[in-house]
Amino acid sequence: MKSLNDLGIKQSKAIYWASGIVSICGIIFEVLFGAAGSYILGDGVKQYTLTISLFLTGMGIGASISERVTKNLITSFIWIEYAIGLVGGFSTFLFFGVTAFLPGGTDAIFLYTITLIVGGLTGLELPILIRKANEIGVTLSKSTARVLFSDYAGGLIGGLLFVFYLRPEFGLVKTAFIVALINVGVALWVLNYFKNEIARFRLHLISGVSIFIVLLSGVFWGDEVAFTFEQRLYRDPIIYHDQTDYQQIILTKEQGDVRLFLDGQLQMSSTDEYRYHETLVHPAVASADEPENVLVLGGGDGLVLRELWKYDGIKNVDLVDLDPAVVELAETNYDLLQLNNDSFSDPRVNVHHADAFSFLEEADGFWDVIIVDLPDPNNESLNKLYTLQFYQLIRNHLTPGGTVMIQSTSPTFATEVYWTIDHTVQQAGLHTENLHVDIPSFGDWGFVMAKREDMNGVLDEIELDVETTFLDEDVLQGLTVFGKDIDSEITDENGQLFDYQPNTLIEPILLQMYERAWQHY
Repeated sequence: MKSLNDLGIKQSKAIYWASGIVSICGIIFEVLFGAAGSYILGDGVKQYTLTISLFLTGMGIGASISERVTKNLITSFIWIEYAIGLVGGFSTFLFFGVTAFLPGGTDAIFLYTITLIVGGLTGLELPILIRKANEIGVTLSKSTARVLFSDYAGGLIGGLLFVFYLRPEFGLVKTAFIVALINVGVALWVLNYFKNEIARFRLHLISGVSIFIVLLSGVFWGDEVAFTFEQRLYRDPIIYHDQTDYQQIILTKEQGDVRLFLDGQLQMSSTDEYRYHETLVHPAVASADEPENVLVLGGGDGLVLRELWKYDGIKNVDLVDLDPAVVELAETNYDLLQLNNDSFSDPRVNVHHADAFSFLEEADGFWDVIIVDLPDPNNESLNKLYTLQFYQLIRNHLTPGGTVMIQSTSPTFATEVYWTIDHTVQQAGLHTENLHVDIPSFGDWGFVMAKREDMNGVLDEIELDVETTFLDEDVLQGLTVFGKDIDSEITDENGQLFDYQPNTLIEPILLQMYERAWQHY
């Protein structure tokens, strides 16, 4: 009798450990799908919301289906883990393939379907393990509480593992295969632990080992094949690829055209980036009173610095870029060094790796010129850098007579977005001037120039005394002219003049506006 009790205790402990480990895998798959959706489909909050909701819905469906599983509980659990291993392991690998080869929209359907399936299989696990723990002699109340504790504790561990280790170390594709291996490994361990009560043990063992080998091959070769899928998403050959703690960095090159992509979004093309950076830098510097101290928010590629170093009067530049990997690439990559003229080697620059919003909140200095060279507001993290509160921080750190220049997306493709940014800057207590320039790799691109003082006649007084490839005084005047179809006097669907509201932290109106504007481009 004592030996039977000992066996029951050992088996129940095995079940608790199994539930904890598979719950770690479950939460990792859940956030993995959200991360993959954010990268490919954009709008991080939307993708995480959808994937988490679908995963939990799947778990509910799975828990409901589990009522029908009353026999061969361990065998059922083992094959559920095998299924999670196969579906989850190949999930992100196939997601990249679907994105590369099938029509637009198919990738979203695929991701959401996979999320629902893996969620459903995960929902099957716990009720079966609880029922098995009860079957071997543990009271129902104790078995439920202990299995649920193992599940919830494992969920915390899984989330931390994904954020701080798996995603930055292995990326999305390899992480999926590694987690799937753990699922199948747990199944094989449980299979061996309960082998005396499992019929056709050899068949289950061979099946599990075969699946394990297939997934192991995915760990070694999945990234390489997925890379060929990803290459199809870019026009030119990829020459550099890195997944950092903050974003994915891609460099492509074809016939001398070097292009930088962050999270799939084009940041610059070497064929025409000078049009963008000359417009971003020179009007601001030339219109500021005795510009000596400059703040650059973004600009980790070093191209803004290249333009700033044309002014001998500049004594100090603080450059704030969140991702150290971008700056390191700009300092070491041959192609970027050729473009930025090794601009980070100048001793006048001080690099700060910080969030731009937090940096301004904590800074106590003032700058004569502030250049805002940040990505478009296509997610919540970036949206806060286009809010009234952010522009108020900029105003508070701008010296009298100083100038701000903000890249502000395309007034042609996203007209409402551009003028909402302009309106938000004005609401922060700054006077604005509007510029836009044709950049072949981007299209028509807009900038908002701002000062504490009235802007009337400021551009007329600008003299560009530095060497430029594109910009001169006459061209600069032309950049202020907007066609009737993209000026601020636009109407809504009812024919009424558009009522501009400021973009704020509490009401981030720019997010949906931006997504709606760019959905067809």
